[in-house]
Amino acid sequence: MKAKQLADRQALNVDTVRYYTRIGLLTPSTDPNNGYKAYSLADEKRLQFIIQAKSLGFSLQDIEAFIAESKLGHSACPTVREIMKQRIAETQAKIKTMQTTCNKMQNALATWQTLPDCNPTGDHVCHLIEGLIEEESDHV
Repeated sequence: MKAKQLADRQALNVDTVRYYTRIGLLTPSTDPNNGYKAYSLADEKRLQFIIQAKSLGFSLQDIEAFIAESKLGHSACPTVREIMKQRIAETQAKIKTMQTTCNKMQNALATWQTLPDCNPTGDHVCHLIEGLIEEESDHV
């Protein structure tokens, strides 16, 4: 099948299939008559693997490493587990940071609800934000 057909079957943009081919994640054969790439069912299965791995948070670089392990006849599973542990820790840290930011935003908005609007001056842009700066520097 051609790149467009493969892309359609997996609900992807054809440029994504071409990109994965260009970086070596997909290795279709080339039709000697017209130079078109011919994708097999094995290529489709590989593409499904790539899509699933990406949905789990793995990068294309991670996926390349998994495929390289497999091509060497080694199980990629230990590498997959180790990287997943790292990704979980990274994601949990991001969630914690985002939750802290969200709490700060909610507290700021609650405080700002009762404050009047002010006109900007040469030194001030928005007293709401500037007030937080002053408040935070008082706590340091």
